[in-house]
Amino acid sequence: MMNMGGPSTIPEVHDFLSRLFHDRDLIPLPFQRFLAPVIAKRRTPKIEAQYTAIGGGSPILSWTRKQGAEMCALLDELNPASAPHKPYVAFRYASPLTETCLNEMRADGVKRAVAFSQYPQYSCSTTGSSLNELWKVSNDQGGWGGNGEVEWSVLDRWPTHPGLVDAFAHNIRSVLAQYPPEKRNQVVILFSAHSLPLEIVNRGDPYTAEVAATVFSVMTKLGFSNPWRLTWQSQVGPRAWQGPQTSDSIQGFAKLGQKDICLVPIAFTSDHIETLYELDIEVKEEAEKAGVHLTRAESLNDNPIFVRALADVVSTHLNAYADGSIGPTSKQIGLRCPGCTNPKCGRTKEWLARGGKPVTA
Repeated sequence: MMNMGGPSTIPEVHDFLSRLFHDRDLIPLPFQRFLAPVIAKRRTPKIEAQYTAIGGGSPILSWTRKQGAEMCALLDELNPASAPHKPYVAFRYASPLTETCLNEMRADGVKRAVAFSQYPQYSCSTTGSSLNELWKVSNDQGGWGGNGEVEWSVLDRWPTHPGLVDAFAHNIRSVLAQYPPEKRNQVVILFSAHSLPLEIVNRGDPYTAEVAATVFSVMTKLGFSNPWRLTWQSQVGPRAWQGPQTSDSIQGFAKLGQKDICLVPIAFTSDHIETLYELDIEVKEEAEKAGVHLTRAESLNDNPIFVRALADVVSTHLNAYADGSIGPTSKQIGLRCPGCTNPKCGRTKEWLARGGKPVTA
């Protein structure tokens, strides 16, 4: 179960930020080796304060482990032929890191594994970065898992899976039910996803299109009962990012007289700092000052509909792989962005397409 992760305790914040700002797949910086530690050190006190405000750390590891345990319990029923199933967590920037995950798998004698991205929508900067790290760590000198020891296959995206859509729609309906009937269908549903730098979008990254596909599928499930917009959050630094920004959109709607808004984090499957602090504290305070009544749909977390969706995604993948109707990777992941500038992507995709066997074999 691959994700960016988050610091579970305050002392982990600096290392988390350092890894994040050193990752060119996520945040390409000039003179990155020199700038990344400076930026991480400067931002650490501010981010520590934010994690303190949400309880002293990110809950994403606990949610991911809970999701994994419940998913695998269902998988044992759905796919007894491949049981027992065991979840492993590989975070990109926080513990447990990819190397820790692989060490655990090695100790358990794993021979068959599915690299399952917990980002429903694919981006080179998120899922792509995690897969690049999986290739790098497993193929490092002295590494394990990249030379045929494990038969790998990949679940790289699932933006319109019916169970995922149902889980989002269920949580939105629960919030809308709190509004008076005469107001309910006039509430603006404001979907919010983590933004990307425009330079990444413009080189052909599929993320924005896949987020939009999720949004449209959810609104279709809701019967287009409400007006809606897709907005973007968590911009970092002075560069141009995908917009409009979520906070700016709320201010804009307030000026237009639209004072009832329901926020929906559409690219996050678990609560973490972007939902618990950025949306629930920062954005909510700004909305209240503008006279907006702002509500938020719960994150998916351990929603039973969502957990069953996770199990269904993996079950369908395992069955299709076993009967030969699919290979180790999807056709889409094999297509690099037309403006790709990262040679790691090609090597990673080739390795994954071989099911984890050495590219040079």
